[in-house]
Amino acid sequence: MSKNEAVSVNRRMEIISAAIEVFAETGYYRTTTMQVAKRAGISQPYIFRFFATKEELLHAALEASWQRIAESFRRVIATASSDRLEQELIAAYVEIMNVHRSETLLQMQAHTIQEEPIRLAMQAGYREIRGIVLEAFRRHEVPDSEERTKLFLARGMLCNISMALDLPELMEG
Repeated sequence: MSKNEAVSVNRRMEIISAAIEVFAETGYYRTTTMQVAKRAGISQPYIFRFFATKEELLHAALEASWQRIAESFRRVIATASSDRLEQELIAAYVEIMNVHRSETLLQMQAHTIQEEPIRLAMQAGYREIRGIVLEAFRRHEVPDSEERTKLFLARGMLCNISMALDLPELMEG
């Protein structure tokens, strides 16, 4: 990769990171590309060198957030023992929620966005994470792997709600 290509990739990721923050704070519909540009420290037209529309930028932001979860889970699965697998996956997700809170909030907001590309991105993200967890549970011979996968994903959603609403009691017990 040339120096210019590396700079371009880095700039694209900086724009995505800024967009994640602004979308999470303001919501997709109220966010403008001008706000994202200001957060990224660039001009608004520069965003359009990388993303043709605000929707395309949101799509890229969602893909980045799902990719972070997938990569984290794959790292856990590569090293976790069968008896610690689920606990380590939970710990990895809690770490993501704590360090990348805006990504979690962005995904939560995206559940309500009806534009087809966004719905497809959310569906793809959930399918990938479900597949990763289900395969790991099967490989580690977790009883009732499909049901345990559903419960794992449901618990993750409850974690999101608990964090977003500052209701830790939802996770007690």
